[in-house]
Amino acid sequence: MDGKLNSLFSLEGRSALVTGGSSGVGLAMARALGLQGAKLTLAARRQAELEKAADELAREGIDTRFVAVDLALADGPDRLAAQLGASPVDIIVNAAGINLRKPFGEVSIADFDFSMALLLRAPFRLTQIFAPSMAERGWGRILMLASLQSLRAFANSAPYGTAKGGVVQLTRAIAEAWSDKGITCNAIAPGMFPTGLTAPVFDNPALAKRNAEQTAIGRNGEMPDLYGATIFFASDAAAYITGQMLYVDGGFTAK
Repeated sequence: MDGKLNSLFSLEGRSALVTGGSSGVGLAMARALGLQGAKLTLAARRQAELEKAADELAREGIDTRFVAVDLALADGPDRLAAQLGASPVDIIVNAAGINLRKPFGEVSIADFDFSMALLLRAPFRLTQIFAPSMAERGWGRILMLASLQSLRAFANSAPYGTAKGGVVQLTRAIAEAWSDKGITCNAIAPGMFPTGLTAPVFDNPALAKRNAEQTAIGRNGEMPDLYGATIFFASDAAAYITGQMLYVDGGFTAK
């Protein structure tokens, strides 16, 4: 191959903001963007985890900085923007998340509101803040994190599943509002990957095995499995794709 289409997937000169970028899926997606040439800003609540992630990425030659901020607060996204100042943001990955895992009847109003604030309100507000400057430059990419629970219900996960269903519609709403200005918005829906949120699943070998057997490929996800979809949606290769959700689940939803 002569690589004539490689430029379609290049992220050189782009700047990416990754929420929830200190661990799990967010860190994996950040690594993919950084290895492809993007400069990174990681945003999450815990300073120590951010420092560890930034150091890890820097050792791989990735230009990385971080901002410690609680995006579940009403003014969290605005605080983040204030710390970034005039720095351009070309790509936003909305990976910050939490899954409270309580029986339906035990979920408090505060639990429910917290999930909506972090999983829906924060991406909505970040788009309001950064999309106008993306539009001025005529280019932008917004990546949302959907879930297997965007279209199906899991036990003890009502607020998370409800919010992830909303993420799919927010993806469409952002696409409708901004794609004619060069900004695409798409969602990646990971299957079963080992993260902090899925620890209760992977701590149960029988359950983890059963989930692996549910996939068409026959195994659970590994973090590098997310790299390709992340780079694709963030690059010029996906310029005519917007408002869509892609399952990266090994065929879990196909069986």
